[in-house]
Amino acid sequence: MPLIISNRSFASRLIVGTGKYPSNVVMQAAHLASGTEMVTVAVRRVDISRRTESLLDYIDTSRILLLPNTAACYTADDAIRTAHLAREAGLSNWIKLEVIGDEQTLYPDTEALLVATRVLVRDGFVVLPYTNDDPIVCRKLEDAGAAAVMPLGAPIGSGLGIQNINNIAIIKAQAQVPVIVDAGVGTASDAAIAMEIGVDGVLMNTAIAGARDPVAMARAMRLAVEAGRLAFEAGRIAKKLYATPSSPLEGVVGTGH
Repeated sequence: MPLIISNRSFASRLIVGTGKYPSNVVMQAAHLASGTEMVTVAVRRVDISRRTESLLDYIDTSRILLLPNTAACYTADDAIRTAHLAREAGLSNWIKLEVIGDEQTLYPDTEALLVATRVLVRDGFVVLPYTNDDPIVCRKLEDAGAAAVMPLGAPIGSGLGIQNINNIAIIKAQAQVPVIVDAGVGTASDAAIAMEIGVDGVLMNTAIAGARDPVAMARAMRLAVEAGRLAFEAGRIAKKLYATPSSPLEGVVGTGH
């Protein structure tokens, strides 16, 4: 089954970023290896005028949706202005909404995030807000009109993996919109764990761009997301305190059964 956000279908459940790569050529190759159909671009960090060479020149928009983001915005007003700038520049009416509340941890300001979500939804944007792993906040963002909710797995760029599996599972169980784990993935097993919880997708940047071989890591992440999703759909066995024989003993001579 494809991932559907705001009536748009995606075969890939892996969303990747565009920052921190050794070069735009490596970024382009990593995007191809990842199989992604959506990449996020920091509006404030690219030349959206296209007057000079830009990383945007290395993104195949015939198959990849641009998802501008409001990185480095610390107020709702700033994030709203940035989103409108991206749309006016012709990037997209989709927006990964970030309103940062703390410079050291980069945790979101959820109060300002809710304000910005309501305004941008009213203004016709498809809003995908980056938030903390709080089920209550995620529910409020959905009620505000978010097309998906994007709780963090761990702080941005930390590579710590999913720190609160229970909260992510609760968010997914309660949500009526797609849930995408955003931030904190360090390696392929982290992506697989996220997908095994049942979330709809994973967004990452540093884990791929900062790897020793970004292209190889992009392929690893693609396989991990696919494997994790398949495992979730297959249905894992229940966890048990004691051992259970992998071969049934009933009917075996000499067992006393």
